[in-house]
Amino acid sequence: MSSLRTLTAVLALTGFLTAPAQPQAPAPVGPLPTPQQVAWQQMETYAFIHFGPNTFGDREWGYGDAPLSSFAPTRLDTRQWAATVKAAGMKGIILTAKHHDGFCLWPTKYTDYSIRNTPYKDGKGDIVGELAAACREYGLKLGLYLSPWDRHQAFYGTPLYVEYFHAQLEELLSQYGDIFEVWFDGANGGDGWYGGAKETRKIDRRTYYDFPRAHATVKRLQPNAIIFSDGGPGCRWVGNENGYAHATNWSLLRINEVYPGYERYPELQQGHADGDTWVPAECNVSIRPGWFYHEKEDDKVKSVDHLIDLYYRSVGHNGTFLINFPVDREGLIHPIDSARAVDYHHRVAAELKTNLLQGAKVSASDTRDKQYAVKALTDGLYDTYWATHDGEHTATLTFRFKKNTPVNRMLLQEYIPLGQRVEAFTVEYLQGKEWFPVRMKEETTTIGYKRLLRFQTIQTRALLVRITKARGPLCLSEAGVYYAPHAQESYEESKAELKGLSYTLVGSTDPRTATLDLGQRRTVSSLHYQPAANGVATHYEILVGDAPDALRPVATGEFSNIRNNPIMQHVYFTPTDGRYVQLRAVQMLNEGEALKYDQLIVQ
Repeated sequence: MSSLRTLTAVLALTGFLTAPAQPQAPAPVGPLPTPQQVAWQQMETYAFIHFGPNTFGDREWGYGDAPLSSFAPTRLDTRQWAATVKAAGMKGIILTAKHHDGFCLWPTKYTDYSIRNTPYKDGKGDIVGELAAACREYGLKLGLYLSPWDRHQAFYGTPLYVEYFHAQLEELLSQYGDIFEVWFDGANGGDGWYGGAKETRKIDRRTYYDFPRAHATVKRLQPNAIIFSDGGPGCRWVGNENGYAHATNWSLLRINEVYPGYERYPELQQGHADGDTWVPAECNVSIRPGWFYHEKEDDKVKSVDHLIDLYYRSVGHNGTFLINFPVDREGLIHPIDSARAVDYHHRVAAELKTNLLQGAKVSASDTRDKQYAVKALTDGLYDTYWATHDGEHTATLTFRFKKNTPVNRMLLQEYIPLGQRVEAFTVEYLQGKEWFPVRMKEETTTIGYKRLLRFQTIQTRALLVRITKARGPLCLSEAGVYYAPHAQESYEESKAELKGLSYTLVGSTDPRTATLDLGQRRTVSSLHYQPAANGVATHYEILVGDAPDALRPVATGEFSNIRNNPIMQHVYFTPTDGRYVQLRAVQMLNEGEALKYDQLIVQ
């Protein structure tokens, strides 16, 4: 045996034997993700936690004037947060360490407006640190949200604040272990408390904070962290706060066109097909209408069906799914919220549990080499993939079942380390001897990291996927076909109807007012405003009286975050008697527009 090995070696050295050529992998089609971006996308779902003085003041965007004594959770338990998130199948938690009100959930050394000056644990608490420990215990990753905007600090808008912002970023990223994502909100500059100045401050949101410096700090201290902002660079906002991406969704952006506060939201929902940088979409949504806890929303928690629909339209549309839990005043995730999240996870897992392709025959019209054969599509390993030859940018995949089989779900995944390629595909099913298109409620264009398709149940012996357009040879890592009994094809959110007092509109020469005539003197205590697509008020005054020219103010304030989250706005005030109620827009989202609304309800 040793002589045979010696002879083989000699022949190889003299050129009589050559090693078989290794198959060449498809060339990458850029832009490409970093390994960190691939790992981030494989997390698929993770949680947001919004908690702070807003929770206790029943606000969405605090002004920065809430007294420190108001922050007093009685049963705060970050382990309960982590246990809930884990049970809901999520892989991490992003905490709002500092929201726009400037209050810090860690004992920062740079401001007194922090947890160390509150009743919580007699000033010895550190919610960021407590959550970091809970995440480690439950095997979750930790992310942190640090608002660039700060409505509390007197020096916001000056160069000193920029140094303050960067010092806090350094503090957060160096004290709490590994961070998987750093969140920079796009809301920047506007009115605030600002140390008692109570004024509006404008900044150049593209340059003021020196984001390149912030990005360098993240890379230095947390090299594996993904940086979120409207335009990345690690991941992008999906352009809405409803939790879904467009069915056509490229993980690419023309990076120099997108910046914090970027307002062409539809583009962010689908990315740029000709983008020069890999910036995938993160789909954020709150499980309730608001981001912070409001007791009046206890009956408005998203249904299990709604959450399932959003999963298919976020993860299933080549994005990730970030679900917010507004922690309540006790310091816990509310039981309604946790029950819905856990149930949603179990339902999705059940729908996608059994891949019917495991018992099917899978074939392709073209295969690059046996190393890239179709068996890779059903091996459950993301890093193996089926590929076509160079120059083959279209192909068909055929799935044949042993018998007539009911199906209503499909999964397709591209091998994104080599780029996003597929631009269009179709799905057909065999009926007798003829192929018919599977009817979809959304276009079948991009695939990306993951595409999930829902359709009415069909009985068939075979399915065919035709990839009709791509940017290079095809590289698909996984495919799946499923049957989910009683599952919904899509979901339409039901609108709860508020019942209010009847009224007629009174004509006005001021386009920023809506005056309602109740017909007689009534007691009123609330106004509910559903903004229209345009003509949106951001700041308001509500007046009540017995005549249109004799009205007295009963409430003033801000419709926080109404640009990105245009939900029904509820304003409650001391019960007041009067025949006329007026909503006056003190400030509009877009100056010069007249006040408009879809609904205006008085109770």
